[in-house]
Amino acid sequence: MTSDDFTDRVAIVTGAGRGLGRSYALALAQRGARVVVNDPGSSVDGGVGEEDAAGSVVAEIRAAGGEAIANRASVTDPAGVQSMVDETVDAFGRVDILINNAGILRDRSFHKVDLDDVLTVLDVHLTGSLRCTHAVWPLMREQGYGRVLFTSSQNGTYGNFGQAGYATAKAAVLGLMKVLAIEGAAKGVHTNTIVPVARSRMTEGTIIGDQADAESLPPEAVTSGVLFLVGADAPNGVILNAGGGAFSVTELPETRGVFLGRDAQPEDVRAHWDEIRAGGYVDVLENGPAQFAKFLGMARAGSPDESA
Repeated sequence: MTSDDFTDRVAIVTGAGRGLGRSYALALAQRGARVVVNDPGSSVDGGVGEEDAAGSVVAEIRAAGGEAIANRASVTDPAGVQSMVDETVDAFGRVDILINNAGILRDRSFHKVDLDDVLTVLDVHLTGSLRCTHAVWPLMREQGYGRVLFTSSQNGTYGNFGQAGYATAKAAVLGLMKVLAIEGAAKGVHTNTIVPVARSRMTEGTIIGDQADAESLPPEAVTSGVLFLVGADAPNGVILNAGGGAFSVTELPETRGVFLGRDAQPEDVRAHWDEIRAGGYVDVLENGPAQFAKFLGMARAGSPDESA
């Protein structure tokens, strides 16, 4: 099996009823994977939405000759998540790939936000991803193979106004990914993170969504990066940014540092601040929208090779 061939691989994709998740599920099935399309049919804020988004995607896959089943559990429901994994094993015998893509938005500035809304967002993006991964982890370790993918955001890396809950969750999954990449390596389980840069239902009505157009940043332009990260020769512990035909890796750089002595005082730190923070950064971005604008510009301009 080549890295681009998913024949007989079994993949669970959460939040796969629309947008990015739908694109991932369709592409995996097209390349031979048997896919569990998970989506409870919620609206963007987690409320009532499309009743059978998962079933619609399954119908598309089957119409194209692929294999798929629908699962409508919420990633916030422990029993539902375990049932999803059990149904996957019953139907296909194993779980090779988990793509944690489910998400909601409840944006509001921090001084106005209801803490319950923040906790609900955390429950979907962070705890939901943790819950799903914990359910498949023993299976992947036992079979000696697994690919887990988390979804982060430029707003988790760089911040964005009004997204305290969302950004907290998206930053937290990076720490979880790094731990699991270390723990799973010896058992053939690779864990990575995708940072999608795309116009989707989740970005509509946001600053990012207002800047972007579907032609420049379609969900499908992220999918090739996702399939690479869950393929047979996938790297491990990587944060891949993908959008509009452009790709980059976030390395979370740190400056070299300055030794001021064990008795250093706050005044010493202040006096040496420019030296402490100096470093050979490439693209120091002040917030999530700045990274989004970078990818949007690259997508619209095209690469040097394409324009040559």
